[in-house]
Amino acid sequence: MRRNRKAKIVATLGPASGDLETISALFEAGVDMFRFNFSHGSHEDHRARHEIVRSLETKYGRPVAILCDLQGPKIRLGTFNGDSAVLAEGSQFVLDRDQTPGDATRVYLPHPELFEVVKAGQNLLFDDGKIRVSIESNSGDRIVTRVTTGGKISNRKGVNVPDAILPIPAMTPKDLVDLEFALSLGVDWVALSFVQQVSDIEDARKIIGDRALIQSKIEKPAAMLDIDAICKASDSVMVARGDLGVELPISQVPRAQKEIIRVSRKYGRPTIVATHMLESMTESPMPTRAEASDVANAIYEGADAVMLSAESASGKNPVRAVQMMDSIIKEVESDPVYRTLLDAQQVTPRPTAEDAICNALRDTTAAIKAVATVTYTKSGSTSMSAARVRPTTSILSITPELKTARRLAWVWGIHSIVGGQDVKSVDDMVSEAVAAAVHEGFAKKGDYIAISAGLPFGESGTTNLLHIATVK
Repeated sequence: MRRNRKAKIVATLGPASGDLETISALFEAGVDMFRFNFSHGSHEDHRARHEIVRSLETKYGRPVAILCDLQGPKIRLGTFNGDSAVLAEGSQFVLDRDQTPGDATRVYLPHPELFEVVKAGQNLLFDDGKIRVSIESNSGDRIVTRVTTGGKISNRKGVNVPDAILPIPAMTPKDLVDLEFALSLGVDWVALSFVQQVSDIEDARKIIGDRALIQSKIEKPAAMLDIDAICKASDSVMVARGDLGVELPISQVPRAQKEIIRVSRKYGRPTIVATHMLESMTESPMPTRAEASDVANAIYEGADAVMLSAESASGKNPVRAVQMMDSIIKEVESDPVYRTLLDAQQVTPRPTAEDAICNALRDTTAAIKAVATVTYTKSGSTSMSAARVRPTTSILSITPELKTARRLAWVWGIHSIVGGQDVKSVDDMVSEAVAAAVHEGFAKKGDYIAISAGLPFGESGTTNLLHIATVK
């Protein structure tokens, strides 16, 4: 089974998609990586879904990627008398350390770290940005604000702080427990929520080590201020437009999305565009025209993957949503303009042997009209470097490590298989590459394939060989 497209699909599992039949149908419809959202569901729910996804590998003979998405630090208000209050525009509203229920004039804020950093002139957003207040003063015990956008507020609604870097770690105690559980299962990727700075990624890597790769979710303006360093420090990046669209002005989100994809591509970091992509399909069997255009736009911009959230986790049409996303991607990739845009976005090679080989690989496949690019890789780095330059062919990635094959399953253009254990010479390499290209349906007699590998074989970071082979 291989996808007849290069961009990939990520789907979130949940109550509407937790059984074997539905997960199998989602995979057959086109899912390349399954997202486990640890903001919802029990560990046992996730364990059961993990076992089902891994069983697909045996059934279909294909590696499947699993993403553990940690909840991250959630800042919330306290409670209100009668469970809610109405904040009038222009009125004063105070956040304090008094744990008694609040009203239309004040409420408890159970986050001492906010009292330490926010200051006059900054803004706070409540309930996903529906209510906005401007800070007038902060005494350390009382944050006095003025309501700029009023409305009804209820117990424990979320608080967004777009104008400050909060002195809180990217992982809460709950996240640390969830992370160890997810790593014990053997997930392939870990998504960090609310990344603000490079140190968030470095702290996570000390815990995760090489047990999984790290995906940084960009959903705070603070991350955009240091997006270059954050992308470089990450293994992949998610454009998490939910909270990003709350904390940034809506008009700036499309520009931010393009910038994140561009910077990630510069460093060869795969990107996912997420949130509200086919949101109406949570209820409706068809998306809106705007949603279809949104998915298409992400593909035109060069994203590696697009993601379904509620559409596949709790919606009425999870399989249909994947089928729709699959058809939109294929339609975009059949447009000659898509290739023109990818070529126009071509990135400058980094000063490494790997990048030199992969750039030459891209030009070579185009010149000889090769039907496949074959990469031998142990860590996955060579295949990701090949994907970074967006060759005209699919990338048949051969790796001796199952964990590497899984990690690469959602990266643009990569068709990942396990192999290469017995390759000892260039002749062995060519023989296996040709056989794999034929077996996986990429090549037939008389076709060219271009092969990239490293000598000596089996060592990471040694990519130094480019070979052209003909299928005999």
